[in-house]
Amino acid sequence: MSRSRTPVLLIAALLAPAIIGLVVFRLYPVALAVSDSFFNMVRGQQVFVGLDNYLSLLADQTFWKSMQVTFWFNLLINPIQIALALGLALLYVQNFKGVTLYRVLFLIPIGVSLPTAVIIWRIMLTQDGLVNGLIGIAGVPAQPWLTSESLALYSIIAIATWKGISYWMIFIIGGLQTISPEIYDAARIDGVKAWQRLIFITIPLLRPTLLFVLVADVSINFLLFAPIFMLTQGGPADSTNVLMYEAYKSGFIFGDMGRAMAIIVVVVAILLVIVAAQFRLLSGREARS
Repeated sequence: MSRSRTPVLLIAALLAPAIIGLVVFRLYPVALAVSDSFFNMVRGQQVFVGLDNYLSLLADQTFWKSMQVTFWFNLLINPIQIALALGLALLYVQNFKGVTLYRVLFLIPIGVSLPTAVIIWRIMLTQDGLVNGLIGIAGVPAQPWLTSESLALYSIIAIATWKGISYWMIFIIGGLQTISPEIYDAARIDGVKAWQRLIFITIPLLRPTLLFVLVADVSINFLLFAPIFMLTQGGPADSTNVLMYEAYKSGFIFGDMGRAMAIIVVVVAILLVIVAAQFRLLSGREARS
């Protein structure tokens, strides 16, 4: 009896730190957000208001504008990041002259923290910064990258993409290394062209890796906060005011913590629906294949 209990106790002891961390740092904050979304502060006291915070969001034009910005941001950045990460990973595993330098250059963003990267890009995107200097050589006038309503969001996308693609590239490289070279050799003997090998061999065999990258990338970008906070503060004219920054403003600038928690719950709910749809879509395709 004691021998049969030992593995169970050992497994429980080994899993305990991870489970405690999951509960304390993941589940508890979500439960607290759901609970606090049903309350408002009135004269320094929490008052239960039920669904009022959620109902007020339905009639809030600022919230819907923020929702629109968040979805547009994710519709653009996620396909761009995954496509570029896949392309860089395919180049990374090739052997050509200068490949070592290429590998070093594209791994640099991983070693740079997000706040540091944001500060560097903020300097580069100023009116007299490096980016305007480079496009000025081609005769293009200086652009207000972070202060223009039409450019600010795309500048954030460019910065987040520069920081993120090398990270996702690492996972895709791992997936590529699990594909047997014999499959490609057989395809070459049969006269299959490079683009056909990519579409009909590489991408289908990478589906589990791409599913993980897609879900993780969407989750991170849907919750992106630091670049907006450090560069644009949701402006200009709310053009970069994603839901996470709107929640921050509600809770820590305007002191409406109930509204902030309601927004957070909505964000988490939307994210869960998107991730579930992605799993269902890609797993369904895998089952049919």
